[in-house]
Amino acid sequence: MRVLFLCTGNYYRSRFAEAIFNFYAARRGLAARAFSRGLAIHLVADHPDRISPHTVSALVDRSIPLSCTSSRPCQVANTDFATAHRIIALKESEHRAMISLLHPGWEDRVEYWHADDVEAGSPCEVLPLIENKVLAILDEV
Repeated sequence: MRVLFLCTGNYYRSRFAEAIFNFYAARRGLAARAFSRGLAIHLVADHPDRISPHTVSALVDRSIPLSCTSSRPCQVANTDFATAHRIIALKESEHRAMISLLHPGWEDRVEYWHADDVEAGSPCEVLPLIENKVLAILDEV
């Protein structure tokens, strides 16, 4: 099973979801793995960090190694959609229109969550929300 987590820049929310999923799937001995992508990684291209400090801090607090997520932001491609068994976009109001525009036909095959980006929601609230939803997926596997 391959789960694709999508957000805008593949910098904060999707990378956190990917790391949480991969860490706990491995601990539970599950063959399932996650990968993450961004719909517009050009928005973070000039950022000196390859991952959000909020994500790093939350993973360190949980003793989850950064190797559980990608080493850098990656732009989503149609092949990513096609190879995923489950596709989750972190914020419907932000991502549905982007998917429809950039990858027509996929927007109705995506599961949408409501996890705000850092400008609209506190990482102290958003990241635990994502973590709980990811753990619920792993309980289903």
